[in-house]
Amino acid sequence: MRLFLTCFFLLFALTVGAQTKLKLPQASPKVKLMHTIGITEITVNYSAPGVKKREVWGKLVPYGQIWRAGANEATTVSFSTDVRILQENIPAGTYSLFVFPADSSNWYLVLNKKLGLWGTEGYDQSQDLIRLPFSPEASEFHETLKYSFNDVQPTFGRLVLNWEKKQLAIPIRVEVHTQTLKLIKDSLSVAKPDDWAVLSQAVNYLLQQNTEHELALAWINKSIAIEENFYNTYLKARLLAQKSEYDEALELNKKAQKLGKNDEKTYRAYAQEIEDAAVLWKEKRFHDN
Repeated sequence: MRLFLTCFFLLFALTVGAQTKLKLPQASPKVKLMHTIGITEITVNYSAPGVKKREVWGKLVPYGQIWRAGANEATTVSFSTDVRILQENIPAGTYSLFVFPADSSNWYLVLNKKLGLWGTEGYDQSQDLIRLPFSPEASEFHETLKYSFNDVQPTFGRLVLNWEKKQLAIPIRVEVHTQTLKLIKDSLSVAKPDDWAVLSQAVNYLLQQNTEHELALAWINKSIAIEENFYNTYLKARLLAQKSEYDEALELNKKAQKLGKNDEKTYRAYAQEIEDAAVLWKEKRFHDN
């Protein structure tokens, strides 16, 4: 009977074990880091090991060998648009991220096109997209390996790797205007033909950049043809003012104020700006003459 019960409970445990996977704390937990620079989404997936009183550089992470820059599966980085790292152009996509520490002060950042790797197993140098030299910097102690984004600006940011007392800062630059303009054109190509607001949003972006005036003028004329209102009329006035065509801009400004009476609730939020613009353009017209 005792043998029967032992066999029964053993069989039960094996059966349950096959059906149930326990969720236990991981020695190197998975981390997903996401950040946006301009309109570019950057995602880093990695597992974060701890120092655990071990000697890391030159020992746990040997010099002269490729390193997964994390633990477990190879670290990956994804870019939703093309980016630039140092002098290298990086096409949009997902890459395995490795580091090759030649010695204590000479490292290489490696982006490899082969995915789904366990650590460095199956790593193929011929699949490297880039292998760029970097010098690690001293930093405060980090028990757990950590990636973060620092110095983020509209067109630039640094992806930073910290572990133990070393730091690797990777500069990433994006071409925001080129990418945004392409995105706008793609969006307009599938937009509703009667959507004046989408065209106005596109024009407002070009106004802020003070560029592509002829394209912006074509778009705002199309927006006005769909539905003339105070907002797109005012945008056209601003376009003309940017080109120092103040007489025409003032006429449209006056028209925008008149059209605002048709939608007083919405117009109220723009009224002061439109009226102040008229004063400014009158002064500039006087000085230009």
